[in-house]
Amino acid sequence: MSARAPVPVPPGRGRYFFRMRTAPRPTPDERREAGRALRKVIPRSSLAGFTPSRRRFDPIGVLAAQDRVRIPELVPIRHGRMAASPFAFLRGAAAVMARDIAGQPSTGIRTQCCGDCHLLNFGAYATPERNLVFDVNDFDETLQAPFEWDTKRLAASIHVAALGKGISADGARTAVLAAMSAYRQVMARLAAMTELEVWYARIDIDAIEPLITRAAQRRRFRKGVEKARRRDNLHALGKLATANADGDLHIVDQPPLLTHVPLEGDEQEVVARVTERYRDTLADDRRHLFDRYRFTDSARKVVGVGSVGLDARIALFVGRDDADPLFLQLKEARASVLAPYAGGSPYRHQGHRVVEGQRLMQAASDIFLGWSTGGNRRQYYVRQLRDMKGSADVAAMDAKWLADYARLCGGTLAHGHARGGDACVITGYLGSGTRFEEAMADFARDYAAQSIADHAALEQAIHDGRVVAEAGV
Repeated sequence: MSARAPVPVPPGRGRYFFRMRTAPRPTPDERREAGRALRKVIPRSSLAGFTPSRRRFDPIGVLAAQDRVRIPELVPIRHGRMAASPFAFLRGAAAVMARDIAGQPSTGIRTQCCGDCHLLNFGAYATPERNLVFDVNDFDETLQAPFEWDTKRLAASIHVAALGKGISADGARTAVLAAMSAYRQVMARLAAMTELEVWYARIDIDAIEPLITRAAQRRRFRKGVEKARRRDNLHALGKLATANADGDLHIVDQPPLLTHVPLEGDEQEVVARVTERYRDTLADDRRHLFDRYRFTDSARKVVGVGSVGLDARIALFVGRDDADPLFLQLKEARASVLAPYAGGSPYRHQGHRVVEGQRLMQAASDIFLGWSTGGNRRQYYVRQLRDMKGSADVAAMDAKWLADYARLCGGTLAHGHARGGDACVITGYLGSGTRFEEAMADFARDYAAQSIADHAALEQAIHDGRVVAEAGV
């Protein structure tokens, strides 16, 4: 019998033990047929719409439960950011939506999900070869779960964002349909590729501009790309740090969002311990590079909307000289909001979960991705703070540009799902017609209404004094 490629055993079965695949894998046609047959059990129309039960949980209670394990003085900032708009609420309410979606009919076709797949969790960043690509770029909630949990969150976020910009309900639906149609069509193309072709497929920034039809949008796109190219470690140095009287670089406080708040004990010793543990998670070549940098300073930095209240820090390292900085972000990782409904992660360390999910879904990932544990037993994942990262200015988009951007995001998500799951099974279920995107558009319409109502409930709770919020931070 000829040997087949070794397949790594899931975590927990031994680091160097491999199981040889000897049984033939179902053919692509058989896997497509399995997805097609599932339609009889879970029709695509069953994914449409959202009607909350009369005994639906209290969404403000879900947020409060999360707040209890967050840094108390930062929680009002979280509430203030979420109260800014229904779209901001949706961004911060991944746990609320996960609970809602888990109660809906599900295909059970699992892939590596982003877990928080809203419109602003896509963007540009640099590959190790220093090329700019477009991809999913936030993985705090990543987990193996049914693929449609991601498409539903993306669809709902598009609809809510459109309504928030004054775009009509029909315009919002058009944008959702564009995203979901792209997801289906790109998934079908990926299902016809070899495994290596799927793995290497990526969306280069240079390939996006020809798709933009309006001159004004092309100019805005080019400005965004150039801004992303400038967002490197030297750029961050000029924004975040300066030299003290002794000539040593240190991070400048910008309270309340950037402050020197020790993890526990002596900051220098604590960060040294955390970074040493982080160092051990890097591949040997990356470890060799990291060892050329010395730690200089760190500070707590408040980021995002849903992440506010979790511990997030930036650490400044210096290489050859002060013109050779490296900024790393240490971000606290807790169990995915999908875990109560999709099952726990095979990785005991939540930072490890985030890193492996990111590596699986992205076409190329940060060379400094790793994880660590603080002396306070907080679990972190680590990445570069700025590495030519950029995101779209959704607030500046009109209906046409939003639909084009939504289409790009939908196709991008298909790439991540194909790497982390089975494109043949998914495309067999989706089919070649428009039933899937129509179902997603119906869901997005209904869940947008729910998000608007939940946002109003948060505003009322703030008004009544039941929730404390700090606006404009």
